[in-house]
Amino acid sequence: MKTLAGLLFMGIIALQYPLWFGPASVGTGWRLEKQLSEQKAKNATEARRNQSLENEVKSLQNGTEAIEEQARSKVNMIKPGETFYQVIGEKK
Repeated sequence: MKTLAGLLFMGIIALQYPLWFGPASVGTGWRLEKQLSEQKAKNATEARRNQSLENEVKSLQNGTEAIEEQARSKVNMIKPGETFYQVIGEKK
């Protein structure tokens, strides 16, 4: 009887070992779930960025106002007849 109980106990241990310590263990599953949630957050951020860039491209393709805005903000272009004033604040 003791031998049978010992064999059953060893069988249970043998079956539990891969669950807790093997390559597809519970810890690995938890780690993969954490990585998945982090990747989903990154994907959501990149999807928002992609949507913003897509909207900017459509705006640049459809009209001259967006092109003018880009030229004014990035390369400091001004229209003929305009006077450009630059205000410099105090250093703190």
